[in-house]
Amino acid sequence: MKLIVGLGNPGNDYSRTRHNAGFMVVDRLMSKHAGGVIPKSRFQGVTIDASIAGEKCVLLKPTTFMNLSGQSVGEAVRFFKIDLATELLIIVDELYLSIGSIRLRASGGSGGHNGLIDIQRALGTDSYPRLRVGVGVGSNGGKPSHMDQADFVLSRFAPDEAAHLGPALDRAADASECFVSKGLAATMNAFNAPEPAAPKLAASNLVKPAKTAATSPNQNPVNQNNQKPSTQTNQSSGDRLDPLSGSSVIK
Repeated sequence: MKLIVGLGNPGNDYSRTRHNAGFMVVDRLMSKHAGGVIPKSRFQGVTIDASIAGEKCVLLKPTTFMNLSGQSVGEAVRFFKIDLATELLIIVDELYLSIGSIRLRASGGSGGHNGLIDIQRALGTDSYPRLRVGVGVGSNGGKPSHMDQADFVLSRFAPDEAAHLGPALDRAADASECFVSKGLAATMNAFNAPEPAAPKLAASNLVKPAKTAATSPNQNPVNQNNQKPSTQTNQSSGDRLDPLSGSSVIK
């Protein structure tokens, strides 16, 4: 059995944003392998049982908001007794990869990504496979210099990025299927090859960020640790507070 998790934020405000690239890949897998199946609400998320390459898979989209993704993933891992090294795949957006690029890794740090930070907290390790889907601009990813990082990752893809985005999501779905059927090493060999050059995105083509919905004090829709000029400090502890969540930012 395999547990395939796509990270993102729930709700129409965040639909199709860069931040929800993980959701988009899992949506492709759900449509292809479990079309017509009614999703279940469990593990603080939406799940569908599917058969991929003859193997049972659970496709999971946490609905906790990004910075609480570990709550959902941890519940599912414990329930199914998942082997982290061979049976779990986390699909996540990556600002510092260009659109059109994907990268599969067996383990590694969070890179400041709050979803991965919380998953590492819940699992007690960073040794689990993750598939990063590029959402940045330029050959090495990143954000436009004039935009705040939080605004950029919560923005939707520009029309001229579609030619690279669609194939990248398809490629990520194919990599997920290969992970199920052939394992991690074979998938890394097949899918960590160079991709086509990223599109040059004009600033005028950027789609405005999603409207930030009201959240509880612990829910933060932003995926990267965000250092805004308005960041406040907890006077009693010295911790930096995330201006979008009111919670201490993990350093």
